[in-house]
Amino acid sequence: MKTFRLLPLLVAVSAALASPARAQSLVDLYESARKFDAAYLSARSQYDATLAKANQARAAVLPTANLALGVSRSTQEITPDIGPKTDRSYGTENATISASQPLYRPGNWAGYQQGLKQLDLAQAQLTSADQDLVVRVSQAYFDVLAAQDNLTFVKAQKAAVAEQLASAKRNFEVGTSTITDTREAQARFDLVTAQEIAAENDLRVRQMALDQLVGLSDARPQPLAQPLALPALLPADVNAWVQQSETSHPGIKQSQIALDVAQLETRKAEAGHKPTLDLTASYSAIKNLDGTSITPVGSRVNAGTVGLSFNLPLFAGFSTQNRIKETLALEEKARNDLEGAKRAVALGTRTAFFGVLSGQSQVRALEAAEASSQSALDANKLGYQVGVRINIDVLNAQSQLFDTKARLAKARYDVLVGGLKLRQANGTLKADDLQGVNALLGK
Repeated sequence: MKTFRLLPLLVAVSAALASPARAQSLVDLYESARKFDAAYLSARSQYDATLAKANQARAAVLPTANLALGVSRSTQEITPDIGPKTDRSYGTENATISASQPLYRPGNWAGYQQGLKQLDLAQAQLTSADQDLVVRVSQAYFDVLAAQDNLTFVKAQKAAVAEQLASAKRNFEVGTSTITDTREAQARFDLVTAQEIAAENDLRVRQMALDQLVGLSDARPQPLAQPLALPALLPADVNAWVQQSETSHPGIKQSQIALDVAQLETRKAEAGHKPTLDLTASYSAIKNLDGTSITPVGSRVNAGTVGLSFNLPLFAGFSTQNRIKETLALEEKARNDLEGAKRAVALGTRTAFFGVLSGQSQVRALEAAEASSQSALDANKLGYQVGVRINIDVLNAQSQLFDTKARLAKARYDVLVGGLKLRQANGTLKADDLQGVNALLGK
C-alpha cells in the first residue's frame, strides 16, 4: 500500500526534473514587470492621485450646501430695585440649512480649467512611465541574452584553445614543435579561463537585475531566432520621426500643459480685479422653549431668504498687480521650457535615429567580419598543420573569431533595443511595439 501511495509523488517529481523551465518571451516579462516594478507602480499611484486632485477643482464652480444645528440653555436672574428677586430658565433650539451657487467667479472657472489640464498631465506622466518600463525591461532582457552569448563564446574559445594546447604538447613530445608553442597555448588558455570567470559573474549580475525588475526568481528570456533578419527602420527619414515627436512625446505634452496652466494662473490673478456674484439661499427654524429673555411664552420662528451676493474689490495694497506680474513671468518661463523640451526631444530623436542606422551598419560589417574571421581561422589551422603557420597564429585567429561573434550578437541586441529607444525618444513607443521584437524570438 505504501508503494502505491508513493507512485504519484515519484511520477510528479520525475516529471518536474525531466521538463526544463519554460523560457519567457519579452512580452511575458514586460507583463510581469507591470505588476511588480516599484517605479511603475509608483507612477500608477501618482496617476490615480492626480485624477482625484483634478476632480477637486470642480468644487469651486459647483453649489455648496450646509446644515447647522444648535441647542442652548440660558438662565436669567432679575434683581429689581424694589421687589423680590426672580430666576427664570429657558432654552433655544435652532436649525439652519444654507446653499450658495457661484454665478460669476472668473478665478474659480480658471481653477476649474486648470483641474481639467491635470487630467491630461496625469495621462502624459503615466505614458512616460510606461515607455520607460518598456525600455528598461527590453534592455535587461537583451543584457541577459548578450551575457549568455558571451559566456557561450568564451566556453567555445576555451575548448578550442584547450584543443590547440593539447596539439602543441603532442607536437612538442614528438619533436615537431618547440616549447614556445606549448607555453603560448597555455598562456592563452589561462587568459580564457579568467575571461570565463568574468563572463559567468557578468551573467549572474545581469540575471539578478532582470529578476528584480520582473519579480521572478529565475527569468529565462527566449533567444533570438536564427538566422535573424533585422527589420528595416521605417520611416527612413529622420525628419518624419522628429515631426511625430512634436505631437506625441509625453515630455512635450507635459511642458505644453504647464504653459496652459501658467496662462490660466494669469487669468486667476487678473480675476482679483473683477467682481464676484453668488446666488445664496437659506432656511432656518428657531424654537424658543419656555420663552425668551423678553417674553415667558414659548415660540417658533421660521425664516427663509434668497438673495444675490455681490462683491467688488477696490484696493488690496497692490497685491493683485504684483501677482499678475509674477504669473506673467512664470508664463514666459513655461513658454521657454516648452521650447527647450521641443529642442531636447528633437536632438534626442535624431541621435537615436542615427544610432540605429549606425548599429545596422555595424551588424552588416560584423557579419562580413565573422565570415572573414572564420576563413582566416581555417587557413591558419591548415597552415599550422603543414608547417607554414605557428601556434600563436591559430590562437590569435581563434580569439578574433569568437570576439567577432560576441560583438555581432551584442550589436544585434543593441539595434533591437535602439529601435525601441528611438520610439521612446520621439514619444511614440507603446507596449504593442514589443510584439514586433517578440516575433524575432525563437520558439
